[in-house]
Amino acid sequence: MTSVSSVARTGMSSGTVNCDAVVVGAGFGGLYALHRLRELGLSIVGIEAAPDVGGTWYWNRYPGVRCDVQSLLYSYSWSPELRREWRWSERYAAQAEILRYMDHAADRFRLRELIRFETRVVSAVYGEDDKLWTVRTDRGEAFRARFCIMATGCLSVPNTPSIPGLEDFRGAVYHTAKWPHEPVDFSGKRVGVIGTGSSGIQAIPVIAETAAHLSVFQRTANFSMPSRNRSLTEQDHVQFESGFAAYLESLQHTDFGRVPPTAATAPVPSREVQWQRYEELWQEGGGAILYAFPNILTHHGVNDVACDFVRQKIRETVQDPETAEDLCPTGHPIGVKRICVDSGYFQVFNRPNVALVNLRKEPIERFTSGGVQTSARHVDLDALVFATGFDAVTGALLAMDIRGRDGLELKEAWAAGPRTYLGLAVAGFPNLFTITGPGSPSVIGNVIANCEHHVDWLVECIDSMRRRSQQTVEPEEAAQGEWMEHVADVASRTLYPEANSWYLGVNIPGKPRVFMPYVGTGYRHTCSAIASEGYKGFLFDGAAKRS
Repeated sequence: MTSVSSVARTGMSSGTVNCDAVVVGAGFGGLYALHRLRELGLSIVGIEAAPDVGGTWYWNRYPGVRCDVQSLLYSYSWSPELRREWRWSERYAAQAEILRYMDHAADRFRLRELIRFETRVVSAVYGEDDKLWTVRTDRGEAFRARFCIMATGCLSVPNTPSIPGLEDFRGAVYHTAKWPHEPVDFSGKRVGVIGTGSSGIQAIPVIAETAAHLSVFQRTANFSMPSRNRSLTEQDHVQFESGFAAYLESLQHTDFGRVPPTAATAPVPSREVQWQRYEELWQEGGGAILYAFPNILTHHGVNDVACDFVRQKIRETVQDPETAEDLCPTGHPIGVKRICVDSGYFQVFNRPNVALVNLRKEPIERFTSGGVQTSARHVDLDALVFATGFDAVTGALLAMDIRGRDGLELKEAWAAGPRTYLGLAVAGFPNLFTITGPGSPSVIGNVIANCEHHVDWLVECIDSMRRRSQQTVEPEEAAQGEWMEHVADVASRTLYPEANSWYLGVNIPGKPRVFMPYVGTGYRHTCSAIASEGYKGFLFDGAAKRS
C-alpha cells in the first residue's frame, strides 16, 4: 500500500493509501482533529468535498449571513497564539470574516497540506480481518485507516422541500446553503423567499434593500431577538482574555440552551420581574433570553411570559396589524427551536416592497413558469430563494455508505433514529468517532466549543489505546441504550419536544422523530468520568460480547 506521505494532497493515488486516521470534513471540528492527531504523531488524511476549508461557512454565503454566537466566543479556545493574533471586527461576525479566520487557522497550523479537497467520501467499510476502515471517495481513491473520524458537520446537507412544478419555474433558483460565490444582483427583480428560520431571517432584510419586490413565504413564524451588532474594540478583546479562564470553567457546567440542574426547583418569578428582565435582554441584544431564568425551558408559566414579551415587541415594530399577528409565533415555546438573532427582520415588513405570504392561510399548491400559485392567488416572481435549512445532525453521515462490524449499515442501525454513546461512537462500528454527533450537545449552544471537547476526548482515547496496545474501541450495546434513554428522558422533562423542529428531524419527510441533541448539563463531567473509569461502557479489542 502507498503511504500517506507519498501521495500528493490533491492528486490521484495509484493504489490504496495507508494511514492511521481519516478525518472527513474540514470545518472547525475537522481542522482541530487534524491538528490534534498530528500532534499525537499519527499519519492523517483529511477529506473535504469543498475546494477549501470552512465547512458550512464555505457554502453558506447568502446575503446577511453571520453567526448567532458572539465572535469572541465563536473562536478556537485551544491556541493562545491564535487568540493574540486575531482580532474580530464585529460582535457577531459575518460569514466572510469567519471564513478568513478559518483560513488563517489552517495556514497558521499548516493544516491544508493534510487535506484532499474537492473529494467526497462515498463509503467507509470496516474490515473484520485487519480491523481497518477502507474509505472510498468519488475520485476512485481508497484509504485504509485504523481510525475514522466523522467531522461532517451538523448543518451541512441542504434541505429543499418537494413542491410540484419547480422544474417549470423559468426564473433563477437559489438555496441559502448552496449560494453562488459570485455576487447575486436582485435589483429590479421580484424575489420570493421560502422559509423564515435563521437563514431566511438573516437574508430577507438584505435582499429587500435591492429587490423591486420581495414576497416572504412563511409556514411557521419564529421567535427572533435583535442582535444589536456593533464593532469590537481592542478593549473588548482584552476584557475577554482577562475572563477567559472563567469562560472555560463555565463550559464545564452549562451552555446556551441547556437546562441547568436547578430548573426543577427554581421559583417562578412574577410577570413584572420577568418582563423587566426580558426588556433588559432585548436592549442588550442576542439570544441571552434563554439565560434569563433557569426554568425558562422547563416551565410554561415562565416561558409563556417570554413568548408574550417577544410577541408584544413584534406588534410594536410591525405597522400593519394583520402582518404583525401573522409574524407572531404561536404553537411552540420560545427557545425550543434554535432562537434566531436578527438585524432588522421585523422592521423589514414596514417597507412598501415587502409582503408576507402566510402559508398557514394560503398554502403553496405548485410552482409555475412565472412564480408561485397558492390556494388563494398567483405570486409573480423572477427569482426564488429557498431558506429551508438542512437535514441536520445525521444527514451527512447517512449520505455515505458506512458499514461496521458484520457489514451492518449505519442506515440500518439508525432506521428507528440515531443511537450513539455520548454522541461520540456507535455500537458495532469500531474506531468510528462522530464529532458533535446525535446524543451529544451538538447544535445546542456554541458548536465550536462542542467540537473542541469531542476532539480532545477522542484524541485522549486514541492515545490511551496506543499506550495499552489496543486496536479497537466501540460502545457496549447496553451502555449505548442507557445513554440514549437518558438523552430522551432529559428532553422529555423540558419544553423542547413541543416544537416540530429540526432538532427532531421533522423537516425531513420519513426521518424518524427523535430528539437528537443532549440538553442536560454535566455532559463534560460525564465524559471525563467515563474516561477516568477506564472508559466505562466501551469495549476494547472486542473484550466483551455485545448483548
